[in-house]
Amino acid sequence: MAIDFTFSQEVEDARQMMRQFLHETVKPAFAGLRANKDATREDWSQLVKSLRGKARDAGFWLPHMPQDVGGMGLGVTALAAVSAEAAKVPMGPYIINAQAPDEGNMHTLYHFATDYQREHFLKPLLEGTARSCFSMTEPEVAGSDPTLIQTTAVEDGDDWVINGHKWFTSGAQGADFAIVIAKTDPDADIPQARNSAFIVPTNSPGFEIVRDVETMGGRHNHPEVRYNGVRVPKTHLLGERGGGHKLGQVRLGPARLAHCMRWIGQIEMALEMLIERAQNRFSHGSYLSEKQSIQWMMSDSAMELYAAKLMVLHAAYKIENKMEFKQEVSMAKHHVANTLWRVVDRAMQVHGALGYSTDTPLAGMMQQARWARLADGADEVHQMRIAELLMRAYNEDGSIGQAVGGLPL
Repeated sequence: MAIDFTFSQEVEDARQMMRQFLHETVKPAFAGLRANKDATREDWSQLVKSLRGKARDAGFWLPHMPQDVGGMGLGVTALAAVSAEAAKVPMGPYIINAQAPDEGNMHTLYHFATDYQREHFLKPLLEGTARSCFSMTEPEVAGSDPTLIQTTAVEDGDDWVINGHKWFTSGAQGADFAIVIAKTDPDADIPQARNSAFIVPTNSPGFEIVRDVETMGGRHNHPEVRYNGVRVPKTHLLGERGGGHKLGQVRLGPARLAHCMRWIGQIEMALEMLIERAQNRFSHGSYLSEKQSIQWMMSDSAMELYAAKLMVLHAAYKIENKMEFKQEVSMAKHHVANTLWRVVDRAMQVHGALGYSTDTPLAGMMQQARWARLADGADEVHQMRIAELLMRAYNEDGSIGQAVGGLPL
């Protein structure tokens, strides 16, 4: 049998060492400073900087990137385990320099950047000395359909001139540059060939952060941005002209799965909190854990988490082995996002008023869980895509096999 759900000893050792570092070094450091009521913003900044230095010195740096650029060289499958561990610790992904949107931007630059772009934009991201943002979604058109993008980039001599309106440009505040998707060829026969990608330094004249869009979870650096005649040299075209859609899909496929990996860590954390609370909370003659309705919450959560892990592992396996993965990633993204929402909700219910308060992480986790069902494609868009690929598979060979994982059973 070729099916094997274990990691090699080398990968398992790396996972365990990463887990030990995150839980024995990072987590206590944050807890200690949080207990200091006099801690300043500078204290927090210095702590994060110190922990990032320790992560790099220990070799826990850029787990998602190849070794030839200073990364750990983990495959996508092994990265799933590491990312899930990082999500359980405050700022875990950032400590190991694998946070969104920089993580996806690093992959994008690694695959599409010229030598000039690698030196000036990718290298600082890899070293952790710069930050970036990804600017595609627009308020005037549906973000799930990039062919509708209205931001334009027009050639003018040796430059491109960009004009447009974006929002939810994740990470824009504090970013050194943006990867911007803009329309360059409005008359292209194929709608997907109308857009191109550009690297835009955020200190460029005409780059304007209008506001940080406030959501139900507060402000989390997803600003509204205007491009008012922003000029960039032609050397800042990222990838080929008309390749913006392709670049976006190459970026978003693995990025969606990376979100799933981190969400699995959050799901595990919520379920563990649910179990801990249920086994220690006495009410109406017994512990909550002895009540059937609570046990059903546990079992439903466990089954959904199990399915989520299998989906993510299989999608990662297909990406790693250069197989078609769109269907599997769409299924995983939809399922994991909804599992996160349901499990956090159940954990909050079992915690009662305590769960609704901000005395536990659950309130914040719930706010973020709702965002998960919209980010990188709303639930309904993924369901539509899944159905399309399902019908295509059936119509091509009379079987749905390839549209449900292509598994040998």
